[in-house]
Amino acid sequence: MSPLPSRRPLLALAVGLSALLLACRPTVDSTAPKAGRADRPKVVTTFLPITLFTRAVAGDCAEVTALIPAASGPHDFQARPGDVAAIRNARVLVKNGLGMESFLDKLVQGAENPALKVIDSSRGIATLENTEKPAGEDNHDHDHGHDHGPINPHIWLDPVRAAQQVDNIRDGLIAADPACAEGYRRNAAAFRGELRRLNTDVEKQLAPFRGKTFVVVHDFAPYFAERYGLKAEYLVDVPEQNPSPADLARVADTVKRSQLQALLSEPQEGNRSFNALAGDLGIRISVFDPMETGTEEASRKPATYGEVMGRNVADLVSAFR
Repeated sequence: MSPLPSRRPLLALAVGLSALLLACRPTVDSTAPKAGRADRPKVVTTFLPITLFTRAVAGDCAEVTALIPAASGPHDFQARPGDVAAIRNARVLVKNGLGMESFLDKLVQGAENPALKVIDSSRGIATLENTEKPAGEDNHDHDHGHDHGPINPHIWLDPVRAAQQVDNIRDGLIAADPACAEGYRRNAAAFRGELRRLNTDVEKQLAPFRGKTFVVVHDFAPYFAERYGLKAEYLVDVPEQNPSPADLARVADTVKRSQLQALLSEPQEGNRSFNALAGDLGIRISVFDPMETGTEEASRKPATYGEVMGRNVADLVSAFR
């Protein structure tokens, strides 16, 4: 009867495989609070890009909830009773700033939460003034309460400024929740790297078109245009406005001079005047998404920012060509 085979080689193999698997596991910071910890701070954000940036930085360290439903956006936000309660129960509120969320002051006041830390993600970021229309044109007095004021607030559409917003969110979360400081730093650094790569890619794609003009529905594109050496023209100041005949004439003249192949509409905006103007000029409608609104699913994935910006650039290149 032949002897049974020794189990020692099998045992050695099993031990070796276990060691290899342990070596390949990602390093876990033992000093960072674990996911699902009972004391995770509740963080409330305002609208889509701010929610994406905050979720990227927070990771498992904080519980992030958007105040504005992703499909609504800040321009047509109507406060609900639960919004005051959400702010009252939060440790942190993150906003874009620069007048984008003009509704916030009353909500915060009504929440009566003296411990609330408000993070203004625009702090210290170089801004651009809202452009003035030529003298004599209808400047549309804003009766609807959504006038952004003298400063254009759409800083998130410049990936470099977006990275600065991420830094501000990181620093604010660390101040509010120092127990997870390393987690916030690590997450912010990873997302900043994605933004840096995005900016480099966009620079390469748009380099052949420096100095060219593109046309969008409302005045959301000056930071993006400045970053990449472009000029942005718009039909109206904010989405709710109806364009005047002077607005339509101005944009039509811009399109003819710049030989654009498309007007850039917003995916959520069915602007009939813009569509009619494109038909009159014999050019098509393309898309540039300012990310003021989106889907709930998209709002949960920080990668949405890079995906949308990639599509925007592809459509812009197509409009130029």
